[in-house]
Amino acid sequence: MRLKDKVAIITGAASGIGQATANLFASQGAKVICADIDQDAGERSVQAIREAGGVAHFVRSDIADEKDAERISTEALHAYGRINIVVNNAATFIMKGLKATVEDWGRSLRVNVTGMAFVTKYAAEGMRQSGGGAIVNLASISGFIAQPDFLPYSATKGAVLQMTRNMAMDLAPYNIRVNCVCPASILTPAVQRYMQEKRMTLDQLNAEEGAKTLLKRIGQPREVAYAILYLASDEASYITGTFLMVDGGYTAQ
Repeated sequence: MRLKDKVAIITGAASGIGQATANLFASQGAKVICADIDQDAGERSVQAIREAGGVAHFVRSDIADEKDAERISTEALHAYGRINIVVNNAATFIMKGLKATVEDWGRSLRVNVTGMAFVTKYAAEGMRQSGGGAIVNLASISGFIAQPDFLPYSATKGAVLQMTRNMAMDLAPYNIRVNCVCPASILTPAVQRYMQEKRMTLDQLNAEEGAKTLLKRIGQPREVAYAILYLASDEASYITGTFLMVDGGYTAQ
């Protein structure tokens, strides 16, 4: 098991990439703190992990609230006594251009930028006490390329790229590595909602979005989870401050 006896915090763990990562980490021996704003879905995720023989604990949290962000680490330490890994996956998806409102910008920044920073701030202290560890931030190809009507989302994901570099520099003296995974279109609930709004089938989505990649398809949450697992594991012990594209070759063109 690649994460045996490690304690891992995963935000946005109730669905999509976060849920896939929580399931994978638990299967690899980690004790998982599943943090999410959706209590019902979060508790179902934890129950599924436990039924599969894993160890998990749910923390209801809106990371836009600093106290909630802090409570994730407080409960992790209370439940398991240490923190070894943090996966900053929680995000809000506001897809607008210049018509984005003050409220749109505020929510995007509070969740995708300052929320991530606060989760890291409090978790890093616990990780220092545990002798170090690994942090994996979720950015996006949207931090590298321009897309129509993606302004708040792309701006915040660009911020995550730079935050990853700065966090890696500031936390290196404490043996804490910080890296970033950058997915392209992944079949998450957010994408499924987009498909419903547009009345699209999966074949149509692959024809539209998947066609932009070298592999000619969109990705699955578990494919991103495996990339996160690598960066969180001791196998990546000499990797920090960098980005791993999980995009089917989208940005290679």
